Amino acid sequence: MSETVLEAGDIRARPELLQVADTVARDKGIERDEVLEAMEMAIQKAGRSKYGHEHDIRAHIDRKSGEIVLARYLEVVEAQENVENEITQLTLTDAQKKKPDAEIGEFIIDVLPPIDFGRIAVQTAKQVIVQKVREAERERQYGEYKDRIGEIVNGLVKRIEYNNVIVDLGRAEAVLRRDESIPREHFNNGDRMRAYIIDVRQEPRGPQIFLSRRHPLFMAALFKQEVPEIYDGVIEIKSVARDPGSRAKIAVLSHDSSIDPVGPCIGMRGSRVQAVVGELQGEKIDIIQWSPDPASFIVNALAPAEVAKVVLDEENNKIEVVVPDEQLSLAIGRRGQNVRLASQLSGWDIDILTEAEESERRQKEFQDRSRIFVEALDVDDVIAHLLVTEGFTAVEEVAYVPVDDLVDIEGFDEDIAAELQERARTFLTTREEELNVKRRELGVADEIAALPGVGATLMVALGEKGIKTRDDLADLSGDELLDIAPAKSMTLITANELIMAARAHWFENDPAPATPESETGSAPDQAPN
Repeated sequence: MSETVLEAGDIRARPELLQVADTVARDKGIERDEVLEAMEMAIQKAGRSKYGHEHDIRAHIDRKSGEIVLARYLEVVEAQENVENEITQLTLTDAQKKKPDAEIGEFIIDVLPPIDFGRIAVQTAKQVIVQKVREAERERQYGEYKDRIGEIVNGLVKRIEYNNVIVDLGRAEAVLRRDESIPREHFNNGDRMRAYIIDVRQEPRGPQIFLSRRHPLFMAALFKQEVPEIYDGVIEIKSVARDPGSRAKIAVLSHDSSIDPVGPCIGMRGSRVQAVVGELQGEKIDIIQWSPDPASFIVNALAPAEVAKVVLDEENNKIEVVVPDEQLSLAIGRRGQNVRLASQLSGWDIDILTEAEESERRQKEFQDRSRIFVEALDVDDVIAHLLVTEGFTAVEEVAYVPVDDLVDIEGFDEDIAAELQERARTFLTTREEELNVKRRELGVADEIAALPGVGATLMVALGEKGIKTRDDLADLSGDELLDIAPAKSMTLITANELIMAARAHWFENDPAPATPESETGSAPDQAPN
């Protein structure tokens, strides 16, 4: 697309424009061309105001001399029927009257005389320039900070707006919202602060940089600045948990066996950790050695409380911690703070019991299991207690373990072991028949019984909740099935797998049905009856 200049107006070099553009670009940290483009748009707007907004009027500032060219553009079209706008287009015949070799598609350019800017025009031009420069500055800010999420920045408090702190970072402004500041923390104009960039995003009013001083990774970043071993990667921060302004825990691991991970984080006479504590308004920090063994790590995480015993439940990601009676308040902490932070740090749900509570519960479980064996096997308390003491928890275990496991129990011989297994299997068979009768009375279809891992006990529980067909079961979520199933009879993974098995007939023509994202999991254990 060619352009032809037919007339020349009074064009004069204006080097002062280039000087202004250089100054603005340097002060705002943006490109010189962006400032000049803003000036061109302002001049162009003023030109259209004078000659008519319907005209295609454009302005150009020479990048070397600063001279301003204001011109009207007319597009050359083939014939009159192709003219869509008579003000901005002209036919090839008319164009050739002005320029004999004019071609379709090119522009005929009429250079216009210089504009004498009036007061209103000057104000309009100024507004356009300011707006365009501001937009360019915002784009520069976004480009500079969008990849700096997760960094600590230093700034000066510029002003307070609706309890949000506006921070001057030098080349940009950031916002520290009230809910991202440390409780009871107060700032005044001119205060210097350090904060953590949690987000940078484009908004209608321009790019916004959001800061935080309560984010757990803010503390981790502070330790990285204060401890060279963390900065160099010799010591790794594995996890952080904070109760902002009150207390925090940080787990560290050394990749060099000759270096203790905790000592360098504390520093000589506590100098390093105190520097972080001072920045966090006196927040108490527990530095804990990380361990790949969950039990050892949680024992460390609950410090300063002493732990007597831990019991892991990996399927449910829970852990029971037994502490001496006098250590209970210390382990829980004020308002549950210590155990809550330890749970956040480790990622495990922690249940704390005293030794007395744990003993009482263990005795109750012992009595409950003994009673089950007494009733199911028709034996006396002595035999039932022996079975529970040896670790048997259910009648199914007695029925199907190798007979040698029963013979090994002190006081048992092969005849007793065989008799116990026979009674256990008879009890299970009778119970299965009774439950099958009940589930048929409840209307639970045989198609559910055909699914893998579904026993009579589960079917009765489903029937009592109105789940009677395969489609009824398929419509459930894993959590819903887990709530219906007898306690401890299946895990969430097992529940999800059973539901997917129930849904299989929906996807018979689909080679690879997708497991819902909320219900994904690894292969399940077989669900007991």
